[in-house]
Amino acid sequence: MNSMKFRIPIFILIIVLLSACGGQPTEIPTSTSQPTEEIVSAISSPVGTETSTSLPLPTDTAAPTDTAQATEPAAATQPAATVSFANDVFPIIQSRCINCHGGDRTEEGLVMLTYAELMAGSDNGPVITAGDAENSLLAELVSTQKMPKRGPKLTPPQVQVIIDWISQGALNN
Repeated sequence: MNSMKFRIPIFILIIVLLSACGGQPTEIPTSTSQPTEEIVSAISSPVGTETSTSLPLPTDTAAPTDTAQATEPAAATQPAATVSFANDVFPIIQSRCINCHGGDRTEEGLVMLTYAELMAGSDNGPVITAGDAENSLLAELVSTQKMPKRGPKLTPPQVQVIIDWISQGALNN
């Protein structure tokens, strides 16, 4: 009975502490007040005086009224940045494909140690149709996550790099 006298106050103390800590919102420091103050001072400064801000005034850019319409044509007409085999594609191949498609024993006869070996294809024929990712076996297998069979799958950005490279002609660049 004597131990109950101490348990109840401790229990109440724990509840009070937890509720006090859990109920307080965490304040995240932000730097939004600085640019806002700079914009306000730039707008309110007299004409002809220079301000120390390089931020554009809100009237310098016109926002489109329908952002979905404004971004779709730009995305459709802008080609992806040029993808380099040496800098973009080959590091992905080295990290995900070489274990099964490099060295003495290779699966399906596909060797991916060099650009020439990759372009030579497998026992079943070419795996890349330059300029046509939709008809390239490599693009199909990595985008459907059928390859690599072992180890971590390619991330969506890695798959996109391979698709873009093939679509751009699968150049040895």
